[in-house]
Amino acid sequence: MENREKILGFLPQKEIVYNKLLPYADRLDAESNEFLSEIKANLGRALALRELKPGATHWTSRLGTYIRLYGRKFSKEDHVMLVKLYFELMTIPDLELPLVQKFAQMLTTLLKKRELLSRADLELPWRPLYDLVERLFYSSWEPYGLEWYPSSIENVIKSVVRMCRVYFSVESSAEMLEEWRPLLCPFDVTTCKAMSYFEMFLPTTLPPEHHDKGFKLWLDELLKMWDNCHNCPSWEQNLVNLFARVALDNIGYIDWSPWVSKLFTRLLRSLNLPVGSKQLQVGRAGGGYDVAVAGIWIVSMMGGPKSEVVLDHIQKFFQAVETYFHPSNNGRWMGKLQKLIYKLPSSVVKRLHRERYRKQSWDRIVPDAYKLTDMELQRIVEYMKPAVMLAIFSKTGSQDAAQALQNLALLRPDLILPPVLQKTYLAMETLTEPHQLTATMCCVVTMAREMVKGGRYPEGPTNLLPLLFMVLPGIDPNDFAKCMITFQFISTFCTLVPMVDCSGALQVRKDLTEREKELCSSTAGFEDFVMQFMDKCFALIENSTLEQTTTLDTLMDKMSNQEGMVEIGLTSTFSTILTQSSPDIYQEAIKKLFHFASSHMFETKVAGRMAANMCRAASKAHPAFTLKLFLPHCAQVIMKLTEAEDVQKEEQLDDELLWNLQLLADIVRCDGLTLLTYRDQLVSVLKRSLHLTCKDGYQQAGLLLRHSLRALTLTYPQEYRSMPFRFDRPLQDYLPIRDWGTPGDLHNLGLRWHVPSPDEKKLALQLLDMFLQPELEKLKQHSEGDSTLSRDDLQQTLMIVHDSLIGAGAIMPMWEERVAADFIESVTPLTGFVNTYQVKDEEFEALLKQRENLRTVICRVMQKLVNHILTNSEDDTKSLSFVIKIYSAALFYYGTLKHEFDGRWKSFTVVKKAIEDKLHGKKRHIRALLVDRVSLQHEMRVLDKEHAPYTPLVQEVMQDLLKLSTSHYGEVRAKAQQAFLGCLQMYPYSHLDLLPSILTYLKDDPSISHDQFKGALYVLLGTRTCCLANNSDYRVIRQLWPTLLQAGHSEKPSIQQLIEDVTDRIHRNYESVAVESEISEACVDLAKAVLSSKKPAPTCSPTTEELGGAVKDLERRNQATLDIYHDLINTLMDLLESGKLRWRFVQISIGMLTLQIRRDTPLPPRVVAMFSRALTDETITVRKMAIGAVVAILKQQKREHKKKEIQPFKEGGCQPPPQGSLVPLGERDDNRWLQYDSTNLPKTQDQWENTTFVDKTHWGFYTWPKPMLTYAPAEEQPPLGRKREDMSEGEAIIFDHFTNKEFVDKLIGFLSLEDRKGRDKFSNRRFNMFKGLFRNYDDSLLPLFKPHMERLAADTQEFSQRCLAEIVAGLIRGAKHWTFDKQEKLYTFLLPLLKTVMANASVETIGDWAQSMSSAVENRDPRKIHWLLEALMEDCGNESGGSFLYSSRLYVLQSALNQQEWRVPELLNRLLTHLEPHLPHVYKNVRDRLGSVLTNIFMYELPGEIAMPTRSPQRGKFLQGLLPKLAILETLDLERNGNGTDSNENGKADEPMEVQDHAQDGPLGEKDEKKEAIQLIKTVMKWMISGLARMYHGVFPELYQLLPLIMPLESTEKDDELQKDAQVCLACVAQAYLSPDIIPIAIQAVKQVAFGGLWRARLSILTFLQVLVFCNLFLVQSNKSVVADIRKLLLKLLQDEQLEVREMAGTTLSGFLQCGLIALDKELQVHFNKLCRTKLPKRKTLTDAAVQEALVQRHAGVLGLSACVLSYPYDVPDWMPQLLLELGDHLNDPQPIAGTVKKTLSDFRRTHHDNWQEHKQRFTEDQLCMLTDLLVSPSYYA
Repeated sequence: MENREKILGFLPQKEIVYNKLLPYADRLDAESNEFLSEIKANLGRALALRELKPGATHWTSRLGTYIRLYGRKFSKEDHVMLVKLYFELMTIPDLELPLVQKFAQMLTTLLKKRELLSRADLELPWRPLYDLVERLFYSSWEPYGLEWYPSSIENVIKSVVRMCRVYFSVESSAEMLEEWRPLLCPFDVTTCKAMSYFEMFLPTTLPPEHHDKGFKLWLDELLKMWDNCHNCPSWEQNLVNLFARVALDNIGYIDWSPWVSKLFTRLLRSLNLPVGSKQLQVGRAGGGYDVAVAGIWIVSMMGGPKSEVVLDHIQKFFQAVETYFHPSNNGRWMGKLQKLIYKLPSSVVKRLHRERYRKQSWDRIVPDAYKLTDMELQRIVEYMKPAVMLAIFSKTGSQDAAQALQNLALLRPDLILPPVLQKTYLAMETLTEPHQLTATMCCVVTMAREMVKGGRYPEGPTNLLPLLFMVLPGIDPNDFAKCMITFQFISTFCTLVPMVDCSGALQVRKDLTEREKELCSSTAGFEDFVMQFMDKCFALIENSTLEQTTTLDTLMDKMSNQEGMVEIGLTSTFSTILTQSSPDIYQEAIKKLFHFASSHMFETKVAGRMAANMCRAASKAHPAFTLKLFLPHCAQVIMKLTEAEDVQKEEQLDDELLWNLQLLADIVRCDGLTLLTYRDQLVSVLKRSLHLTCKDGYQQAGLLLRHSLRALTLTYPQEYRSMPFRFDRPLQDYLPIRDWGTPGDLHNLGLRWHVPSPDEKKLALQLLDMFLQPELEKLKQHSEGDSTLSRDDLQQTLMIVHDSLIGAGAIMPMWEERVAADFIESVTPLTGFVNTYQVKDEEFEALLKQRENLRTVICRVMQKLVNHILTNSEDDTKSLSFVIKIYSAALFYYGTLKHEFDGRWKSFTVVKKAIEDKLHGKKRHIRALLVDRVSLQHEMRVLDKEHAPYTPLVQEVMQDLLKLSTSHYGEVRAKAQQAFLGCLQMYPYSHLDLLPSILTYLKDDPSISHDQFKGALYVLLGTRTCCLANNSDYRVIRQLWPTLLQAGHSEKPSIQQLIEDVTDRIHRNYESVAVESEISEACVDLAKAVLSSKKPAPTCSPTTEELGGAVKDLERRNQATLDIYHDLINTLMDLLESGKLRWRFVQISIGMLTLQIRRDTPLPPRVVAMFSRALTDETITVRKMAIGAVVAILKQQKREHKKKEIQPFKEGGCQPPPQGSLVPLGERDDNRWLQYDSTNLPKTQDQWENTTFVDKTHWGFYTWPKPMLTYAPAEEQPPLGRKREDMSEGEAIIFDHFTNKEFVDKLIGFLSLEDRKGRDKFSNRRFNMFKGLFRNYDDSLLPLFKPHMERLAADTQEFSQRCLAEIVAGLIRGAKHWTFDKQEKLYTFLLPLLKTVMANASVETIGDWAQSMSSAVENRDPRKIHWLLEALMEDCGNESGGSFLYSSRLYVLQSALNQQEWRVPELLNRLLTHLEPHLPHVYKNVRDRLGSVLTNIFMYELPGEIAMPTRSPQRGKFLQGLLPKLAILETLDLERNGNGTDSNENGKADEPMEVQDHAQDGPLGEKDEKKEAIQLIKTVMKWMISGLARMYHGVFPELYQLLPLIMPLESTEKDDELQKDAQVCLACVAQAYLSPDIIPIAIQAVKQVAFGGLWRARLSILTFLQVLVFCNLFLVQSNKSVVADIRKLLLKLLQDEQLEVREMAGTTLSGFLQCGLIALDKELQVHFNKLCRTKLPKRKTLTDAAVQEALVQRHAGVLGLSACVLSYPYDVPDWMPQLLLELGDHLNDPQPIAGTVKKTLSDFRRTHHDNWQEHKQRFTEDQLCMLTDLLVSPSYYA
């Protein structure tokens, strides 16, 4: 490192290591320093002179490029300085968001490598980030359309916070908690906000000595909250993410053992696995844990003294879910399980890497005692192995399993490879299941490195050759998938091993181990393998020949997609094999290939291409040997066949000539130096063939020219072997088998580059002179009209030009001209870098200087040609397409193309991921990958041409391309547009120059054709990355939008669709750009620091005059933008008011104006007037847009209300808690003053003024915010009741409209119309409009609205009611700051109105009224709206009007109280008292509503562990009160002919139990207690169903007292509703999450039912128990006494007198054995064996009862044994064979025993059939014979 410091002048943070391997590495240090100082100078200059756009943004992207090319190659001081600068830039208050996004991305890049900057180097403040996130995620402007955000900004900001939080100060945790704890009110959405902030911001990487200021402040509190909220609230995921992060960052410092079983239980629940015999699954809310995060948390808990607990749970977890992995089970849950199975090992590998192999870094250091031990690793692998082995054959593909196996094999190859290899060998032997073969091969490929290395699994390498030979049949032309995986398999293994025959080593070396000797002798098979592989490939090629049967096929003679992929697979595999082969092998192979190629002829489209590609692979790997064989032969054949004159003229040439041309064109794609020898032959072939008439012929010749030039002029690595030397060393010096799977060594890569030698470059120039110049001459004469070329000749000529350009682009420099850049102003030069990407060759550069620049010549000729073609033969589309290609190549091509590079980069990453070693890291990739990566680094440098100089010639070429983009022919247009958009990206500011030219084609002018119009629109649409319509820059919009609105008219649907697309793109992607940009002083200071930094010092810095004028300049620029903004708006308004726009464009223009309503610049009055008028426009679309706009304008005009600070403890009359201690969560004395108290309501002016109102519901439920602000008294607020002359112009305009009677009448008329039948609902937009009106103009607008409101209230139609609901909600919310007298008057008017409304409610409107009340009271202090709440409460007491109106009143009241949450306990208690007598209501709709209302009433009871007891009603007491009324249910007779007393004597039992809605006969005085109890239990069940889903703490102990009452109802047949409710209710209770203290109570209730009288209830309780246990598996497991109870219970029910109960007990037992709840020990088996042997007495001697009892016992034993067998559906433990035979002894027992045995045996056969070959091994011969007899049909296994 020291010498780096000498060379660079500073110590670089982290360079890209690949740069030093480039052939021109010696020039890069000087170059990078020059670039860096240029960046620092210009970035500093732009910011010091206060120019964000374009200066700072331009140099930010240059910095991005610098990092891409050189890595973080700057000193630590610079690094810290840049981080601070970008942090400051990103957090400039109110900075426009597109810039925030740009700076944030840069900051993320700078902070990405956490190890480079420690906490000591850098500290960042958290508040500016919090302000930014608050502005973005919880904006008060965006919902109104006053600000438009970039779509991806949320993720960008989240990742920047993730990077920054590592550097927050030690105190920050405490500050954050103080800021966000007040938001933790669990009933409010603010909890979600607080939790997401905690997750995003809390720092978890503080050093151990500061833990007390870090996670210890909050971890216990948040864990308790997590533990006590059982219903997956939406914020649970935030907490889990946070816990996983704190666990990962502080391994060994937190004791997780108390939480392990809770986490595993929740994880298991969140998978939503189907469980239980009933399979009635009730959807659970939230539920989804991100499996990956849970995996990180689990892995981070391991290690240390308490690791046992976690490992134990991992074992139990996989035991419980193992069967779900079997391929025959599939469902929605599969995805999560698959993800878990590869995320878990991957987290283990990451953790192990960090503990053992990572370079020591400052963060996340694990104490030694807590590091993972080898024993722990082995256990994890063993616990996961069975599940992963099953997952290999999953229906959803084996990808996840393969990744899991890759990671597990890194941990313990010796445990994982043998079983997988065994499966693979088995799969290769079976012909019937190709899926098994591809799946296992896929898995073996991922573990290839572990296998060939040997190491911990020494038998690995010996499997290589057998496997290679066995997969050869997979090269099968008929099975595409198998073919591809075979190629991947062979090439992966061949990349890892040198293919050298080492069998000779046995004679010459003495140092071999036995294993090495064995391996050496096996390598003799390599040559044989290569030959067999080639035979397979030849067969594949011969099978792929394209047969042309009809003329149609000649058009379709391209390769199909699959053939293309096979071709790539074949070529790359063959190339790998030859690269890795020793000379003996590759010479044989190439001779064989030559024989094949010279003795066959192929058509050139499919088979020819494959064969030629194989030859190309050979010449690339071993150029000298291959060319010597092939080139003279091909050249000779071609020369011989083209001797005759007439061949030149033939339209169709014979296959032999074409095939040899194709072959020649492909074999010259090799090392250029070897070509020099054959130059004469090449030249003569080119002379003969370039001007053939046959198109196929001259195309191949063109390729020959192109490939020869490329081989001569490009810079590329020469070889990709796995070792840096040839494999021809003698065996006594070098033993190749010891290098199997060895990674490449970056520091001795031994990379050999092909750098064009002077001779090669000269030859290239000669070829260009010989073949390109004459063509250019021809074209010149053709365009000037001196001679004419036929179309075919013209295309041929253009093709030669294009091929020469693509061939020799690397040695053709760009032309040099002055830059045409007067269309954009900036204080910095907006240039790019000129990268070195060639080795310096001064002699050649001098030679080029004397010659004319070829690119210029070509472009000039093309310009003339384009004009000539467009004037004379515009329909020659093929020639024009060539011209476009040539233009693109002239501008973009310097040796590689962007899309080619992207493709290679992608495939490089795929290969890297597939075979990288994640455990050891440190770039230990195989050498071929490293070479590839270096070569990509070279290409990246070639491609970095952004910001190339925009010269006049470029300008002219782009104008030509634009002309062609609007040509008459679609195919030309499409190609030209693509090239044109490419130019726009390469010359980023050129659009400002070209926009006027594009827009001329949109003018409404008869001389402009449809095609031109269409072309121009397509250019505007662009692609996703480059789209002019998206541009939000005011300079662009100012020209673009008005032109679009006046665009020509076209009836063509395609054009109308395009205009739609363009305007849609404008609307969808518009981003608000600042009209006035500000830059903070801190930024300017940091910029000056950048300018004064050293090493490398910036190139220049601004003068004092420039710095002095910077503020003025900024003001001038802001003013200019503001002028453009006003100009744009006025232009749009002029167009709109001119009346000349067509209706479609009128709407578009109004849409454009809505985008221009800004929060920082008031809208000009004429626009306000236009939007106000538009509220009553005839078209509904315009009206809708106008409502949105008026809402935004009202928000913009909203006046600020003053706030004052209050002392909450003083208000509540209590003492604040002592310093440093927290108040508990919940209802306390100091927040009691916020609660509703009917004895103390502000009913007079004085009381009103002396009450402190707090509108936000969550304040005070936990800690109080500091400072606690509320609104100041009314006299300090903006005045109400203003006169018109006190208003601003915009306000007055709206006021005039809304005080005009006609306007209001018309508006209300429109608003109470129906829009979409049956789909309308309460509109928040309209509600916001009324809210804004009554807020801004208080009650001055009411008089005109009152008569309408009274009229609407009386009208029962749904749209009138909906309109009124919107007005009322807006009115109540808007009256927030009205004075007491105005409020009182308002309610005097409103309350009678609401009474009328409630009396007229209908099914369609009741939802709207509920929404209306909910919106009206949201975020309002209940004491402020006491009139409304009391009126709604009173209205509920009114029961007139039938059940519907009663349930409606409840619904509306519920909506209002729900918004008030914990602040109205008094009202909730009053409501409950009112409801109690109504609970057993006759009508179902009322009962349903009551269930929901009860949930809301009891919502506020939180568990004592986290909160104070509530003053709202509590569930337990309430339920205790109901039980006596329900007791009568126990005496009900539920079955038609039940096993209770026979009640049919009175003839009443057949009557339905439900009193139907119409059947109210008989005097109501007689209350039938039973009926009432049944209706009451229905209401209670509704309440339980909704409560368990919505309450935080779903289950409470008293609930289980209902279980014995509800269980029997599930099997009732007399009342469907009752039965359905009972089923759903029980399913909900069974699935509920139970806290450990409730589990014993639950099991007690289960026992009570299980030992009760009704057998159907016993049957139900078993299915209930299955679900209850599985959903709380680990919590139940950890309670030993409960497990013992369950075991006892099951053994008792196995001997139940009722057959169905016994069978269900057996099924349940088998399930519990399977998930490991009950241990399958000797004792259990002995117990069952004993029962099985119960003697069955002879019938004659005994009474039936005794026979029955013996039969039951014997059946119990058989069921028990069956349960044992069935608990291992996919496996055969040691005890099973014996058990099966014992079961077989009972095949002839009386029924039902024989039936059970039969079923068990057939289930066994079904589940073990897939892997019977494996399972067979577990039985002895005799056992197998007997088993075969038992399994009835002997032929089955024969």
